[in-house]
Amino acid sequence: MSEFGNGAPGTYKTIGVQIPNDLHSQASMIAKLDDISLRDACIRGLRIYVEQKQAEPDFKARVAKALEDIEREAAERRGAIESLFGSTTQAAGTAKKTAAAKKAAPSPKPES
Repeated sequence: MSEFGNGAPGTYKTIGVQIPNDLHSQASMIAKLDDISLRDACIRGLRIYVEQKQAEPDFKARVAKALEDIEREAAERRGAIESLFGSTTQAAGTAKKTAAAKKAAPSPKPES
């Protein structure tokens, strides 16, 4: 049985990673000695990596910078989309009208 379980659908991501043959052999043998799956060994390794990175002195500053970059990019995209409508006010009005129309539209009745 997996140390981490199989998880509910949507709670895990599947990744494909190429690793050197010798590392695979070593990791497989160590996992077998520890009576765990190679999958669980990989999850343990990734968790250790994340914990080590979080402990680095500049980690919080790097995360804050990444968040600022995301917010800046989102604002740029929002501006580009709004410009398609001609103005920010017009875009907001169009979005409100669309939302109101969706609420007012009758839901389709099931066929008998």
